[in-house]
Amino acid sequence: MVLPLPLIAQTVSAIDKLYESLAQMISTIILYIPNVIAAAIIIGIGYLIGEGVARAVNKLIDKTLEPSFDKTDIGRAFKESGIDLSDLTGMLVKAFIVVIAVVIAIPVLNITGYAGELLSAIAVYLPKLIAGVFILTYGIILVSILASYVGKLVIASLPKEQAEVGQMLKNVLLVGLVALVIAIALNTMELSGQYVYPLILGFMVIALGIFIGTTVIRNIEEDHPEFREYAAFAKFMVYIMFIIVGIAAIFSAFPGTTVVIANIAWGVAIAFGIMLVPIVYALAKKLVR
Repeated sequence: MVLPLPLIAQTVSAIDKLYESLAQMISTIILYIPNVIAAAIIIGIGYLIGEGVARAVNKLIDKTLEPSFDKTDIGRAFKESGIDLSDLTGMLVKAFIVVIAVVIAIPVLNITGYAGELLSAIAVYLPKLIAGVFILTYGIILVSILASYVGKLVIASLPKEQAEVGQMLKNVLLVGLVALVIAIALNTMELSGQYVYPLILGFMVIALGIFIGTTVIRNIEEDHPEFREYAAFAKFMVYIMFIIVGIAAIFSAFPGTTVVIANIAWGVAIAFGIMLVPIVYALAKKLVR
């Protein structure tokens, strides 16, 4: 069977195009080999430098900052979670140096088109991500040490019966500073937005309310034993109040939710007011007696 000449011509043309494509691909790969080798050498050098610097930083943190940090509440939480401060710091430093090496290596590859733009964008963002994690980690560590130091000074200046007030001020300071560190870290990582700050503020308000509800009510119970049977109700009221305010802060960026939360708050306030009447009456009777 003899094939028609047009079909033979089309087959030969397809084979020629396939050959040209393969030849062009192989030529491109051969041209990129020096770039790939150069980029691999840059990343390898960055890895070796990062390894050496990370070990030095690990030993430095282990002998200087870590002993003081382990005595703080956050330091003890780190230990219980199996996180070692010096190892974490060394890992972050190593990651940062390797990322810098990757940022330097990507332009050497000379990749064009969408893939090149995507790699360049990732390379530009990675240092910001590492820096944000570093700020978050060490910011929380430093503010924990600072709040602990200030708390000791405040507690030492107060009478023993008011030590809980000093502890409360220390925790309020810690929560505020941690929120500030989180905001700075998120800005560095370019993750800030209209939903982030309300979330941080709402969390702060709820955490503060839980601490105040626990600490203040306990102090009132100790100073006024007759209040003990109503302490649980008072604590519940404080919790609900701060939770409502915190939720309002968290959802403040969403249109329409503040009106719903305000209506809920009014309903809760009226319910508490009705429930408070018999308690106030009972307390008044006790005071009259």
